Amino acid sequence: MSLHQLKRHFPWITLVVLILLVGAMDPTFLRPQNLMELGADIAPLFIMALGMTLAIYIGGIDLSAQSVANMTTVLATLSLPYLGVFSALLIALVGLSFGAVSGLVTTRLKVPSFIATLAVGGLALSVGQFASGQRALHMDVAARDQAFGWMFGRTAGIPHELIVSLGLLAIAWFIQSRTTAGRTLKAVGAGELAAVASGIRVERYKVLAFALSGLFAAIAGLMFSVKLSGGSPTLAEGFLLPAIVAVLVGGTPLTGGVGGVVNTLIGAMIVAVVRASMLYLNIPATGQQIFFGIVLIVAIALTIDRSKMRIVK
Repeated sequence: MSLHQLKRHFPWITLVVLILLVGAMDPTFLRPQNLMELGADIAPLFIMALGMTLAIYIGGIDLSAQSVANMTTVLATLSLPYLGVFSALLIALVGLSFGAVSGLVTTRLKVPSFIATLAVGGLALSVGQFASGQRALHMDVAARDQAFGWMFGRTAGIPHELIVSLGLLAIAWFIQSRTTAGRTLKAVGAGELAAVASGIRVERYKVLAFALSGLFAAIAGLMFSVKLSGGSPTLAEGFLLPAIVAVLVGGTPLTGGVGGVVNTLIGAMIVAVVRASMLYLNIPATGQQIFFGIVLIVAIALTIDRSKMRIVK
């Protein structure tokens, strides 16, 4: 097997090696119940990474995901007493709208996606700060349990956060692999100029990818808010970098066209195991960010398709 063929298997090989290493440090880590708890703990980050995968799949990137998630924690907390479970619909529409704005700025104004999403993220941050009065908000526990109690708890020993995450993964996989839109997103990522030449309305599908990214970021924010029983414009702070790492380490390169949401599941599990190992080693949060920054650089260097980027600026 050549190195090029082996690269496709790097993500799951890395995951297995990491699990064995952490298991050697702490044998209790390998218990099924412990692994499920680890998956439940990283569920909001995984959901955010799922949406970001679709943006990276087309060769773009969504830097607004963290800010959108932060904003929706505030909106979910404020709207819950009035809308109950229907506050989830409001959150979904807000996430879709902010994502669509990113896509429209990128396609209509020809602004690179990292600038467009960074600007939209700043807008989301401002909305969150204004709505919250720049303070932490607290949910009414009874109203939270009545509207979103199904999001937590256990069924047959499996955490509901894990079930919700896998359900969203199934939806994202269906969109990516079993719909015309998903196949078109792959074509755009593999070669946008060729897709345009074949008559595909590329701009429409790029807006769709960013809108879905915003939707998943908003759902992640809702889960954050319900899980922590409140909202804040900084509640999901520190999750953007690990989410990007989960996508890239999973095997979806920044140049797009290959990989996908199933790869992100493996990448998110790698991130979860790495974070757990850092807790065992008592590495502070600042050290974790440094590590993920290094991993991000290495992941980009190893996965990027240089035939699409002969010149780096």
